[in-house]
Amino acid sequence: MASSREIKRRIKSVKNVAQITRAMEMVAASKMRRAQRNVLAARPYADRMRDLIGELTVRAVGGARKGTLLEQRENVRRVGLIIVTPDRGLCGSLITNVLRRSARFILDQRAMGREVDVFTYGKKGRDFINRTGYTLAGEMVKIGDAPKIEDILGVAIDAVSGFESGRYDELYLIYSEFINTLVQRAALKQLAPVDSAEAASSSRSDFTYEPSQEDVLQEVLPRYVESQIYQAILESIASFYSAQMVAMRNATKSAKDLVQDLTLSFNKARQAAITKEVSEIASGAAALAE
Repeated sequence: MASSREIKRRIKSVKNVAQITRAMEMVAASKMRRAQRNVLAARPYADRMRDLIGELTVRAVGGARKGTLLEQRENVRRVGLIIVTPDRGLCGSLITNVLRRSARFILDQRAMGREVDVFTYGKKGRDFINRTGYTLAGEMVKIGDAPKIEDILGVAIDAVSGFESGRYDELYLIYSEFINTLVQRAALKQLAPVDSAEAASSSRSDFTYEPSQEDVLQEVLPRYVESQIYQAILESIASFYSAQMVAMRNATKSAKDLVQDLTLSFNKARQAAITKEVSEIASGAAALAE
């Protein structure tokens, strides 16, 4: 058994850790509320963009799809993948789930004879791609807690232009979808070609477009894909702080439980030392009495 001094030192260390994790939990909770507001504020815009794409796709003639983000290509040889991860850890299994989903997707694509180029938002995703040796086509780190859409356009424009130029035959996005504070899941979304079935299901409205529906569609499609990427980044930020808050809360609880166990061990060790000293004194007194 460890000595009372060693146990006391360890109790102090664990209490210090508990204070740190408690502070991180409070900071994550504060940032999580702001991130959730950003996600909820951006969703109506993304939904309205989807409705507009649906309306234009239904109205547009078939020839307008050629050379746009709606073009379906028969022989898919190269795929672009955008991975959105946080820059920091200490958020439970959130990052692992996204990276595992990304690795599975890449392996599945390679099994079909396709090459995959990866674009990353966030340091964790970039480091994973560098470690595994996959092709890193573009990266962006230090996005911040409340990015604006113009702040993230560099990688998004590269990926979209890669599809439009024919370098990529398909474009996908993997990110952490925010469900609620306790649930975040790794989601896979096809960005290009834009899902025509989803677009066709959108409600139709009788609008007149200038200069023409086809021209408007070609201009709006890249903005639509960029808004989907931006929405995914906001979802990832909200997921990160939610997961971090829960992880730090669990860490604080575990530290408190450990302090209780160590305190019990400390009391046992101290009681054993006292009993030993009393026994030694009694033995010495008995020896003197003889």
